Amino acid sequence: MQNYKDLLVWQRAHKLVLLIYEVCSGFPREEDYALVRQLKRAAYSIPVNIAEGSGRLSKKDFAHFLQIALGSVHELEYLVLLAKDLSFLAKERFEILNQEINEIKAMLIVFIKKIRQ
Repeated sequence: MQNYKDLLVWQRAHKLVLLIYEVCSGFPREEDYALVRQLKRAAYSIPVNIAEGSGRLSKKDFAHFLQIALGSVHELEYLVLLAKDLSFLAKERFEILNQEINEIKAMLIVFIKKIRQ
């Protein structure tokens, strides 16, 4: 349908993945195969699903993949909150991530509605 790299929501999601990877590098080593892995997976699932959906031939299929990306945003939102509450993430860093997550969430919701029209 279109080049996913041209989509602002994909660009923002990609930057969020890079930020999550940077943040996770400071987590305790024992979290590498638990919370760190889940945070990274939820984060990269967002731009991956946007990219995969953009290659589908129908708007219905594209909207489906955007919804999967939206689910991953919600998952990431909780995982970031958990990381903060476990004191793995400073409040300031949490605020930055949470704001970015909420903006991407809003962008996806608007995009899904637009695609479905």
